[in-house]
Order: sequence, then C-alpha cells, then structure tokens
Amino acid sequence: MTKSSRMLISWGIALATATAATVTIGATTGGPPNPLAEDPQTRPTASELKDPQPDPRAKERRRIATSILGRDFKFTLTALRSQADPLAASVRLQVFTFQDGAWKESDRALVGDVDGWFWFTLTGRHAVCEFSTASLEPAPVAVSLLITPSIGCSPTENFQIQDGQINPT
Repeated sequence: MTKSSRMLISWGIALATATAATVTIGATTGGPPNPLAEDPQTRPTASELKDPQPDPRAKERRRIATSILGRDFKFTLTALRSQADPLAASVRLQVFTFQDGAWKESDRALVGDVDGWFWFTLTGRHAVCEFSTASLEPAPVAVSLLITPSIGCSPTENFQIQDGQINPT
C-alpha cells in the first residue's frame, strides 16, 4: 500500500469514529434522539402558523378553454378536480350571455362522465383536441379532449345552444 492510500484510509476511519461518537454522546447525554424516518414531524410548518388550512371541501378548478362569439355567447370549458379521487376530474361546459354590460351564466352541462377524466391530462398541454363554436341559431359546440397521450383524443361530443340553453345532440 502506498503512503497516500494509508492516509486516506486513516482519515476515513477517523471520520467514521467521530460520527459514531457524536451519535453515542447525543443519545447518552439526554439529547433528542434522531427522528425515525417513519415518524411524522410534530412541529407545525411556517405556512400552518400563518394561514388556516383551506376548506377541504373546496374543489380545485382550472379553465382549460374559452370561446367568445362577439356579444352573443361566451363558452368555457373548466376542469373540476374530483374530491373522491385526486387523479380524476370532471369537465364542465358553461354558456354565458351578455346582459346589462356583463357576462352572465345562462346554462352549464358536463362533458363526459362525472370524474371520467384524468386531472393531470386535462390541466396539461394539448388537453383540448377540439373546441369549436359558431354564431348560428342554434349555436353548435363540439368538444373533444385528450384522454391520455398514449390513447389520444376522446370522441367528439356535440351540443347545440338555443336561447342560451345547452342541448346535447
């Protein structure tokens, strides 16, 4: 063995001995034991001290598409995160009409099944495959959303908006 190898080994032994001595002294002198990995920390975090926790029943929502047709209609698609399954979501189509100088909701409907979508897919890039609207009477609306990147887009769901009310077709 060379002199430098012996020196590195002796430094490693000294470091291991010092670490073991520190742990032993801390445990025998009444110092706090090291927390176990499975034990939760009991001290509150800084955010817990500042603000109360949000209402657990509040739904997380994210607008994923909007279409405005002049001052006739405004359409929005909103992802609603499931309260039962954090990976699932529902999609809501809302119709707004312009009244008294402001947009007012006139109707809403679900696109697909309740909790029938994946939250992270809906809120990620390229979530909307098709969202087409037109200023006709009745106004046609077509919606197709990404199921997953590997599966692709959902079949198109068609709606008609007549007098601000949604009618599935």
